[in-house]
Amino acid sequence: MTKLIASLCLSALLALPSAALAQEKLTLLLDWFINPDHGPLIVAREKGFFAAQGLEVEMIEPADPSAPPKLVAAGQADLAVSYQPQLHVQIAEGLPLIRIATLVATPLNSLVVLKDGEIQSIADLKGRKVGFSVGGFEDVLLGTMLQKHGLSLDDVELVNVNFSLSPSLISGQVDAVIGAFRNFELNQMDIVGRPGRAFYVEEEGVPTYDELIVVAKAGTENNPAYRKFVDALEAATSYMINHPQESWEVFKGTDAKLDDELNKRAWADTLPRFALRPGALDHARYDGFAAFLKDTGMIETVPTLGTYAVELPR
Repeated sequence: MTKLIASLCLSALLALPSAALAQEKLTLLLDWFINPDHGPLIVAREKGFFAAQGLEVEMIEPADPSAPPKLVAAGQADLAVSYQPQLHVQIAEGLPLIRIATLVATPLNSLVVLKDGEIQSIADLKGRKVGFSVGGFEDVLLGTMLQKHGLSLDDVELVNVNFSLSPSLISGQVDAVIGAFRNFELNQMDIVGRPGRAFYVEEEGVPTYDELIVVAKAGTENNPAYRKFVDALEAATSYMINHPQESWEVFKGTDAKLDDELNKRAWADTLPRFALRPGALDHARYDGFAAFLKDTGMIETVPTLGTYAVELPR
């Protein structure tokens, strides 16, 4: 009787669909609160693309947006959403990180002014106030953009607006802001009736780069679960491109706070910027951007690409 019961139990387990069996768990730290930039991640979870790969992915919003890559480097989480520019700097600082996927494959960062204001070109910023939230890389972006128009950082007054980019611009506290995401701040300003004009970094002397990426701890990139994670991400992105409205419905349905005009507009603006092949690595782009950061003094040397960014084998 005991053997019969054991045999029946084994047969029942074998008959279960793979998704019903134990899933491999991954912890993913986000870069910020959930927003349309995370679309493929949310769709992969909600539409079962992670589950189809045998994965259960726990997504955690950070209390400190600067912490996720550091926690991954310390082995306290599996993966983190980060930024390509940030990765170069953190590698230079000695953090053991490696890029395994791309979420948003174009820059989102921009320099924004009021559309009906006095600033019609970057050259008009001479003697003006420019708001910023995070020093360092944003200074490099702004300095490069100014240089193209015969100016330097000495020609403007930098004002730390502490992540209050659109309000500080609308209120007249500053004449421009650097670090504004074109899919959010521009929509935010338009919704309140104070539309903005963006100067795009990649059109003003800054090499193009991946905005949002996924990083793991260096040395763990051969974890088979990471290849499954990337495959699920690609399947979710393809679904979003093929079914934009259905994907939006899925996304906003996860939290009532997401169902508003700003997120709806940001979703539409972000959709064409997601990486269609999240696992693919553009070697020239990464090497070129590293050289740019070296030239601007952000990093001292350009490391070998394979030590901090990889395309996972299938």
